[in-house]
Amino acid sequence: MKRILLLTTTMLFLPLLLAAGEIWVAPHGDDRADGTREHPLRTPQAALQRAREWRRTADPRVGGGIDLLFEAGIYRLEEPLFIRPEDSGTAASPTRFRSADPARPAVWSGGVELADWTREGELWVAEAPRTQQRPLLTRQLWSADALLPRAQLFEEGTLARMIDFDPENRTITIPRPAVEGLDRAPQLEMLVHQRWAIALLRVRELRYEGDRAVVRFLEPESRLEFTHPWPQPVIGGERGNSSFTLLNARELLDRPGEWWQNYATGRIYYRPAAGERTAPRLTVPRLRRLVTVAGTARRPVQHLRFEGIVFRHAAWDRPIYQGHVTLQGGFPLLDAYKLREKPGFAWDPNLENQAWVERPDAAVEVRFAERIAFDGCRFEQLGATGLDYAAGVRDAAVERCSFRGIGGSAILVGPFGEGASEQHIPYPLTGGEEALCEGIRLVGNDIADATQEDWGAVGIGAGYVRDTEIAGNTVMRVNYSGIAVGWGWTSRDTGMRNNRIVGNTVTDYARQLYDAGGIYTLSNQPGSVIEANVIGLPGPAPYATNDRGFCIYLDAMTDGYTIRGNYCPEARFGTNNPGPAIVWGANGPEIDRQALRARIRRMKEKRQL
Repeated sequence: MKRILLLTTTMLFLPLLLAAGEIWVAPHGDDRADGTREHPLRTPQAALQRAREWRRTADPRVGGGIDLLFEAGIYRLEEPLFIRPEDSGTAASPTRFRSADPARPAVWSGGVELADWTREGELWVAEAPRTQQRPLLTRQLWSADALLPRAQLFEEGTLARMIDFDPENRTITIPRPAVEGLDRAPQLEMLVHQRWAIALLRVRELRYEGDRAVVRFLEPESRLEFTHPWPQPVIGGERGNSSFTLLNARELLDRPGEWWQNYATGRIYYRPAAGERTAPRLTVPRLRRLVTVAGTARRPVQHLRFEGIVFRHAAWDRPIYQGHVTLQGGFPLLDAYKLREKPGFAWDPNLENQAWVERPDAAVEVRFAERIAFDGCRFEQLGATGLDYAAGVRDAAVERCSFRGIGGSAILVGPFGEGASEQHIPYPLTGGEEALCEGIRLVGNDIADATQEDWGAVGIGAGYVRDTEIAGNTVMRVNYSGIAVGWGWTSRDTGMRNNRIVGNTVTDYARQLYDAGGIYTLSNQPGSVIEANVIGLPGPAPYATNDRGFCIYLDAMTDGYTIRGNYCPEARFGTNNPGPAIVWGANGPEIDRQALRARIRRMKEKRQL
């Protein structure tokens, strides 16, 4: 009888014992408060520290987990939130960062709203915020719903063909600009369109020669631009020469809605649109990073969830200080050159170039973590990558999140051999197996208008990954490839395998760059599948120098994929030296698109993706 009574009592109190402890946060809160709903804290940092102390002291409130509940409003972060192994939850007691009211989400912003505008002739002028005891320099300025265009020579998105590209003398020759005075502009930049990437080059000298202008550039980007072989601009391509535009000079501030910043003073100048009579409400990003989740290979961060949080306003300012020349996918080059004598290595006797890259900035970065999830979050108005599962992430998910107005890639997953490793070395030879990402689910996300700043980035990019599911996502309006999986340009075993790209919809991609695919793959990935996707035709890419835009593109030495049941309006499929284990099923316009869309919808409703 006593045993039955004890069991009954335990069952009655079990829900209470497993209830999550709550820590409340509000924009009007106080970090000295007790964190209750009536007396909330003010910052995510204070809430996280409170949760960490609960776990350290084995507070009974952590039995069913810890909910950090954020009331509606904007939380302007003054430093990134740093989450470490001591913040880990458990399977029975996870830590959850949640918007208290999903209909009115909490916004974590790394930006500062510009104030105190004054008029200077036709322009509005504001002082940049100060950071690190100096004016904040920026390449992004956002209105409530859009990235504003920086001052540039042509209409936004419009380019002109260059005349010559001279690696020996490290010059680019262009038609003489119609705007005078650019030879004296101290901050002038050139954007160069080069096959599947762009370069952003700070101008050292612009010299007029009759109806032409010869341009030289600052280091290190001058060396990188003229010595790296892939990708370089093309003179005399299938569809003409490579293209360019000039940006970032006061002399170019001539169209409504454009802006320019004087780096010497920090002052920001904005040309209002017609009828815009009141001072603008614009936001400048202050932080490059909003959140860092960082464990180690032996002590990963575990059991965290972010639900319904909005991540907004992270900066991308790298080109201000060192230009921006990339290898592919938005990864900046550290060094690259063509092998002149005796090309080839033991793992690739035909390799004729070397390259080293670094990882692009990300608003939210996760390293060495397990069972981390972002569910129903929004990533908006971010200068570089939105969310990056960078290394050593396992059994993690990104589900039902939206990505809008992203400067680089919306989502990156897995290492890309960045840092000290040469890009073409098969991954196991670099000793980085513990950094490979596996068991990642990217499901039901909605991506639009990514790659706004770096056209060569992608919607979803996965490097060295295995057992990864990319399913039921929508990707649209990107300038290069929609979904890109794989890295290394090799047929050898790199640890990549069993990757599934299923039930996605990819449209309006390759808007500016080619050598692209709606779905794009690289290297050997045994046991992988591309199935039941709806893929539109690539965009017109009006300045591309070739016609290599495909619905599905199996690039260098892709192998191990089964490709079947994918709808495309035309059978535009491309390959580049594929391996022998590629299996093609039925794909193309003969697939019933409406039935396929209905199937994808049912799978989403049943959470089968």
